[in-house]
Amino acid sequence: MNPYKNFRFRLEIDGIDEAGFSEVTGFDASVDVVEYREGDAPVPTPVKLPGLTKYGNITLKWGVTDSMVLYEWLQGITDGNIERKTVTITVLDDEGESKASWQLINAWPVKYTAPDFNGMGSEVAMESLEIAHEGLSRTE
Repeated sequence: MNPYKNFRFRLEIDGIDEAGFSEVTGFDASVDVVEYREGDAPVPTPVKLPGLTKYGNITLKWGVTDSMVLYEWLQGITDGNIERKTVTITVLDDEGESKASWQLINAWPVKYTAPDFNGMGSEVAMESLEIAHEGLSRTE
């Protein structure tokens, strides 16, 4: 079985259909370790127990277009309207078929970065949006 390539993917956000992304980074989950030892335990080492599960923020990057949808999602947050969405990232094979998917639960934007500009450059102007979420699950 061959591993999937990382440059063919689809990203879906509830209610947002007009965004294409060149990069998605920051997938991680970690579980805190809680150490506990009773005073009368016969061994001098603590028992390790699982604590809180924490999820890293996801960063989306895309070339600037005339679409304001993602910026408006962030603007809604700054206006006090926290609209949490489900975000699905799917890896595609060479034929465009879905092979592996991850879902971010209760996602909402926490940081927007406008592009840098350089009169001597030839790169595409890139925007980015950092998204916090409350859960990560692999669905395929």
